[in-house]
Amino acid sequence: MSALSLAVRDSSTMLRRNLLHARRYPSLTLNILLTPIVLLLLFVYVFGDVMSVGIGGGGADRSDYIAYLVPGTLLMTLGATPAGTAVAVSMDMTEGIIDRFRTMAIHRGSVLIGHVVGSVLQAIASVVVVGAVAVAIGFRSTDATVLEWLAAFGLMTLVALAFTWIAVGMGMASPSVEAASNNALPLMLLPLVSSAFVPVEAMPGWFRPVAEYQPFTPAIETLRGLLLGTEIGANGWATVAWCLGLTGLGYRWSTSLFNRDPK
Repeated sequence: MSALSLAVRDSSTMLRRNLLHARRYPSLTLNILLTPIVLLLLFVYVFGDVMSVGIGGGGADRSDYIAYLVPGTLLMTLGATPAGTAVAVSMDMTEGIIDRFRTMAIHRGSVLIGHVVGSVLQAIASVVVVGAVAVAIGFRSTDATVLEWLAAFGLMTLVALAFTWIAVGMGMASPSVEAASNNALPLMLLPLVSSAFVPVEAMPGWFRPVAEYQPFTPAIETLRGLLLGTEIGANGWATVAWCLGLTGLGYRWSTSLFNRDPK
């Protein structure tokens, strides 16, 4: 059997292992999934009439604000899901299973690949669930073509991959599971200070750079452009650059920690 075949076989085994863990411990996945759903419903049904004034809804019709809100909520879901990955990786590191894997005749990278692919699949599944809730409360994207929907799916997959690699590094660098959970918290909070809920132009001048120069805002604006037909501009290239940079950083960080000799 070739080295590539061994790597694929071992990575598939590790992926199955991580998916089984997620099925056996659904509370973490449900807690992470419920956060964007609750925020979506909160901003639509509690703040929707007020917030729609600023984006053209006139305060009487929430449909414009729902359309504005949903892309940001989908990206928030992608930011929240890798937090579970950081916890899962930290559990592997602190409970000694990684040391056992190092002594076995398996492809070294398969452990990390299993975590990353499993997390990306869970993130996409979570997006589907949140998207179904969004459609149920009135979100529509009638102008998007099949190609734009495929591009939107590719964009969300790329974002999920980037933040998953960062989360893997956080999990490996954390001394405990509790620390990993705390370290991953910025991935969940960063979308809250982006253009997910209000336009960047409506923010105070001192706060605007925080929302504008971070990875989630260009990704959200790109997703809005693909699904709603708004102007994308340079946001598409900025999103790709952010994702590639974060993926490379997370990969180098994670692999260097994993390959480091245990003390």
